[in-house]
Amino acid sequence: MNSFDQTASMLFLGLLVSLGATAQEGMSRSDYKASKERIEANYKTAKASCDSLAGNQKDICVAEAKGEKKVSEAELDARYKPGAKAEYNVEAAKAEAAYDVAKERCDDQSGNAKDVCVKKAKAEETAAKADAKAGMNKGHSTSGSHSDATDMQPEASARIIRVIR
Repeated sequence: MNSFDQTASMLFLGLLVSLGATAQEGMSRSDYKASKERIEANYKTAKASCDSLAGNQKDICVAEAKGEKKVSEAELDARYKPGAKAEYNVEAAKAEAAYDVAKERCDDQSGNAKDVCVKKAKAEETAAKADAKAGMNKGHSTSGSHSDATDMQPEASARIIRVIR
């Protein structure tokens, strides 16, 4: 793993830990706003770290930064206003972020290999969204969803880190 991947992984894990600290019952509007500002600051830092890269590596880096921001915002919203729809939005954001990064990685290939790569990434996104929709339709209880969202963070970070690598 190169130093950029390690930095991006550590930044993302740090973001998850800092957001997990705000996962409490009855998150106040001020806590929500502060967390939103932290997410934006982390995004700007991650995006700025992409400036030293060039070509498709830079595109991948920017896609990762945007994906991390999108997932973090969805997780924050789910903690602020928990519910089945919010949980679905988190899973959908993860799927979209993974797709965007995978699609950028596919740009390193050409011809049929690139087409197959993009189709595989799209199929994985579609399957992840379908799984999230099925989970939402099962009527997951919203009681305790704060702890559920926090418990899912290690899974989410593992999936995102796998995509980053």
